[in-house]
Amino acid sequence: MEVMSLKSFIGGIHPKDQKQYTKDLPIIKIKASDEVVFPLKQHIGVPCQPIVKVKDEIKVGQVIACSDAFVSSPIISSVSGVVKKIEERMDVSGKMQESIVIANDGLYQKVENNNNKQELTYEEKIERIKAAGIVGLGGAGFPTHVKLSVKDSNQVQYYIVNGAECEPYLTSDYRLMLEKTDELIAGIHVLLEMFPKALCYIAIEDNKKEAIHLLKEKCKDEKRIAVKELKTKYPQGGERMLVKVLTGKTLNSKMLPLDVGCIVDNVATVIAINQAVRYNQPLISKVMTISGDGITPSNIEVPIGTSFKWIVEQLGGFKSEVQKLICGGPMMGSALIHLDIPVTKTSSSLLALVQDEVSLFEPSACIRCGRCKDVCPSLLVPQKIYQIATKNDTEAFILNGGMECIECGCCSYTCPAKRNMTQAFKKMKYLVSVNKRK
Repeated sequence: MEVMSLKSFIGGIHPKDQKQYTKDLPIIKIKASDEVVFPLKQHIGVPCQPIVKVKDEIKVGQVIACSDAFVSSPIISSVSGVVKKIEERMDVSGKMQESIVIANDGLYQKVENNNNKQELTYEEKIERIKAAGIVGLGGAGFPTHVKLSVKDSNQVQYYIVNGAECEPYLTSDYRLMLEKTDELIAGIHVLLEMFPKALCYIAIEDNKKEAIHLLKEKCKDEKRIAVKELKTKYPQGGERMLVKVLTGKTLNSKMLPLDVGCIVDNVATVIAINQAVRYNQPLISKVMTISGDGITPSNIEVPIGTSFKWIVEQLGGFKSEVQKLICGGPMMGSALIHLDIPVTKTSSSLLALVQDEVSLFEPSACIRCGRCKDVCPSLLVPQKIYQIATKNDTEAFILNGGMECIECGCCSYTCPAKRNMTQAFKKMKYLVSVNKRK
């Protein structure tokens, strides 16, 4: 075992990983729902605009919405059928946003793929990644073509593949590492060709022994690829944590990994890049974990735009009365109001929980125990920042480092007074961003 492999960051927590329910379950495919919904903003950046209209006939792989802005990513249909409506629909956050609704004809007729050119320049690879609609599939949703567009390809020293998957319950990336190993390595080769001076580190927490063993065996003769075992600790998969642990370089909220010679992508993103560059295939499906004590645990691949309600029905419905639904992991995911919400590019899971543990506890007065400070991976003093947040003092929030919060939830998790610190910090960061736009 390498000396570097079990290094970790300061702070963090050790929640029960709850991965035993799905880690040994192969990915199964689920067809799209009868009605498929595509919100026009599924990425960080400028929202797309529809380029289709009601009653238009659509094929799989057809671009249905896009933007001329550089920081944006096209929306591509995962089904064939007819545009039924263009209207506001609720997204995962509970907000209404303009969406394209397609009536799925079940035929999955595809757009012809006529571009089979294999010898591609750096610029042509970037263009394929952009055209494929690829964004960060680990949840951030930053357009991948933007992240990979650098002035000098030699400035990239490290390409980090994030296979940590540190959120409890989630195992979709773990299954991808086991089931699509060759595609993952092929995608890494695509990227190393784009960045000739870079070393690739595949970062995996040490509770994923099978994936570590398999990838080390596959990469044993690779001179520019190394598998790095990381200590199992949340939020080990955070971008800043990975860069610090693997390279020793420090990031803050005003920096990008590229500022210190790094690029970070998660496992699913690298596989999507391989499909786009080598086979000219767009991003039209998502691999997700379905878990919790209220539903049949599964790892699934489902067309983007499919209804969460449909997914639950295909898995046999809920096993008992469910009190809480979460899209994403329990630490950083979003609680769902209902299931009439579509899968998007950044959907990673659906958790159905019989008990809402958070609602069992009423927040009480801070006892100044300092636990929140001990676990904060950004080295902040959450208790102090929380007091500022309750007063909506954005200036003091910034001065005390509030914008450095990565919203991981470690402070709220460890707080014996059950104070909703993370939610308060999210609200303050939003207020700061609104004020900047004024």
